[in-house]
Amino acid sequence: QVQLVESGGGLVQAGGSLRLSCAASGRTFSRYAGGWFRRAPGKEREFVSAISWSGGSTYYADSVKGRFTISRDNAKNTVYLQMNSLKPEDTAVYYCAGSLSTAQLMGQMEQNKYWGRGTQVTVSS
Repeated sequence: QVQLVESGGGLVQAGGSLRLSCAASGRTFSRYAGGWFRRAPGKEREFVSAISWSGGSTYYADSVKGRFTISRDNAKNTVYLQMNSLKPEDTAVYYCAGSLSTAQLMGQMEQNKYWGRGTQVTVSS
């Protein structure tokens, strides 16, 4: 099974930046789509971003488009999320996820996804 471990979360002031990393283990992870979800206090989990196995296709939630950039380095089995111009409403636990395709990753079936444990991102005013 694929195992995912997030890092890079922390406390930052509004307007600042953070880069999240998701390190993965597994024989075929380099062929997996990767992505990020987040859960803010009192809210349901929401989709943030996704990237195809090749890195050629990326997807973003409207709320982060233009501010966040997803990328990957398959040689390192790592997916990144560069977060710029952070806002207090970005405060959430961010979860790394993987699946066989971006469609599955962004779909509703939990059985088709692997999840990390999450990393806290807090943006102060």
